[in-house]
Amino acid sequence: MKQKSKFKQTEIGKIPEDWEIKKIEDAAEIKMGQSPPGISYNLFGEGIKFMQGVRTFGEKYPFFDTYTTQTTKKAEAGSILLSVRAPVGEINITKEDLCIGRGLASLNMKNGNNEFLYYLLKKFKSLIIGRETGSVFGSINSEQVKNLSLPFPDDSEQISIAKILSSLDEKIELNNKMNKTLEAIGQALFKKWFIDKRKGEWEISKIGDELKTILGGTPDRTKPGYWNGNINWINSGKVNEFRIIEPSEKITELGLRNSATKILPKGSVVLAITGATLGQFSKLEIDTCANQSVIGILENEKISSEYIYFWIKNEIGDIISHQTGGAQQHINKNNLDSYDLLIPDDKTLQDFNKIIQPIFKQISINCFQNQTLSSLRDALLPKLMSGEVRVK
Repeated sequence: MKQKSKFKQTEIGKIPEDWEIKKIEDAAEIKMGQSPPGISYNLFGEGIKFMQGVRTFGEKYPFFDTYTTQTTKKAEAGSILLSVRAPVGEINITKEDLCIGRGLASLNMKNGNNEFLYYLLKKFKSLIIGRETGSVFGSINSEQVKNLSLPFPDDSEQISIAKILSSLDEKIELNNKMNKTLEAIGQALFKKWFIDKRKGEWEISKIGDELKTILGGTPDRTKPGYWNGNINWINSGKVNEFRIIEPSEKITELGLRNSATKILPKGSVVLAITGATLGQFSKLEIDTCANQSVIGILENEKISSEYIYFWIKNEIGDIISHQTGGAQQHINKNNLDSYDLLIPDDKTLQDFNKIIQPIFKQISINCFQNQTLSSLRDALLPKLMSGEVRVK
């Protein structure tokens, strides 16, 4: 890399003198989506994959769960998918051909450097959102996409920039795939040892009789001395994450002492018990407190967090079937404490832990490595896309 360049002032700020400001329509082919008739949709694989909007967007690549037998607008494999309806500005790349609905546009660089365009759009997402119209549901139209002006280096530098950033994302994706495989191995082992043969094999107790469960709480928001401290705290939305490796916010020691929240130790299984996140669960990779919509389940010397995690995963559908409430469905701590827990013999649990704990350790390592890689990518992205850092 080289870091010294001469810059020029443009409508979007300073860029290197040898870069150009171009409209998107001059650099890329743009195709706005069009929704096929609803009667053509299906979930069983008939026809072509279909996406209406961002519901199945991933970190970089989408997944698919809907198909259509009537193709209206087709996005070819490798195309950039840009959300043009709320939430405007989200970006993915499709690895497969698909039909796109009115919530998406597909873009393809005329020089083939789609990876560069993906990161360029991520860097200038705020400019895309700035073109949004509509008071209730924001959107951008074809002309607004076409006339978006962005900086472009020459083709070779585009390739070099994209290579650096995509190499980080590829490692993140590889770690995510590895984690899914490792968890699937652990789940298959758990099922074979404890689910397929459990009837009549071991005793059934209650979660609350065998394990400590802790309901979270929220420090008073009106007391600034309770927040922005050095103690981790999560809300129920965080429980949607595969593993929890960072907090939602930080609270102070004073906030901890003057609220119902308590510190949940690393390794605890956390379960969301209210509203839209009801039934989501995860495993803590950090010590943290939680809000009142989260229950922590702590391991002990006999029953490991790995065993608890897979037991909750296996039983979650039945656990949340005890939900109550009107618009805001929830379960309470008593529901969880009184739920059945299979108690295998000590030798079987010990043998299971010897196999499963190294698997979970590797998952944890991969999660923290992804955190580091994501931070590096996010730090490099604006520098590379503004020319502050140049690549040969």
